[in-house]
Amino acid sequence: MATNIGIMDSAYFVGRNELLTWINDRLQLNLSRVEEAASGAVQCQMLDMTFPGVVPMHKVNFDAKNEYEMIQNYKVLQDVFNKLKVTKPLEINRLVKGRPLDNLEFLQWLKRFCDSINGGIMNENYNPVERRTKGGKERSVKGSIKISKSLQTNNNHPPAISSSVGLSKASGPKTAKAAEVVQALMKEVTDLKLSVDLLEKERDFYFSKLRDVEILCQTPELEDTPIVGAVKKILYATDANESALEDAQEYLSQSLGVEAEEEEEEEEDGEQQQEEEKTQA
Repeated sequence: MATNIGIMDSAYFVGRNELLTWINDRLQLNLSRVEEAASGAVQCQMLDMTFPGVVPMHKVNFDAKNEYEMIQNYKVLQDVFNKLKVTKPLEINRLVKGRPLDNLEFLQWLKRFCDSINGGIMNENYNPVERRTKGGKERSVKGSIKISKSLQTNNNHPPAISSSVGLSKASGPKTAKAAEVVQALMKEVTDLKLSVDLLEKERDFYFSKLRDVEILCQTPELEDTPIVGAVKKILYATDANESALEDAQEYLSQSLGVEAEEEEEEEEDGEQQQEEEKTQA
């Protein structure tokens, strides 16, 4: 069971689209952003599918919108972690803020964890919609409402922008203005996609640097040196607090201090031995 997953694990290279597809396919949802899972309900149900009977689904609030409601979901999740002896720390105060990166990293970990159970094979008998139902009343996560077939058909064949622009002359200024708004929005979406691509490339660049450092630290000749030990403390820190650097500095100081004391003792022993030899001579 993969509970402790280092920052260099391949899990943290899984993209947003793959995560959303994984969640939507398994739980029959329609999430479009990872931060929509900030309430903790999705995470609870993923574990409910992976470990049947462990999650008290009647305590999970799929309509949670306020932070105090989301915190209750994460308390349920924490109880499940305790039952399963999962040591992954839950940074609830950060997750409930809905920040994309925090939720992305947690979902990346969750996917890696679930995939490690039974090879990630889905439980075919699991009915996610039914499990979200209580007392005959369907509760839904944001974006989880099923789209009707007619709407799906329409969404699969959206009107082309060129057609709306062509109609602008015949339909008047309102249609022309609407077409301009659509074009502006499409340009904004394109710009955002480019920004995301650049950010992902930058992320991959720095991850590769960290991976190089990790491989260097695993060199047999260097692995047991104090400086490598200090670097490992930073690389393998399990939370995002600021104490990792301080811990590493303290470890390095202590290690170097011990080495200095050992060297002094060796020098003193050597001098004492020399004096004894002179005395004997």
